[in-house]
Amino acid sequence: MKICQVEKPLVATNRIPGLEHRHLQVVRDGRSSLVAVDAVGCTPGDWVICVGSSAAREAAGHKDYPSDLTIVGIIDHWEAQ
Repeated sequence: MKICQVEKPLVATNRIPGLEHRHLQVVRDGRSSLVAVDAVGCTPGDWVICVGSSAAREAAGHKDYPSDLTIVGIIDHWEAQ
């Protein structure tokens, strides 16, 4: 699991069939910006818990879902280090 901060939503209207109907967010993991599937409804500025690999696919809704990073929780209080 990773702790990331949501930067902004990512809008991609032309997607492969398996990626339909899921919200995407740009998150920051240290110095890197990454794209994550939003499974919890977060907003920019939120600190979130992200999972990767097969856990990301399961959290997005199905083991065959094409995701390698999914937001699974919003952190109530986190101070950046």
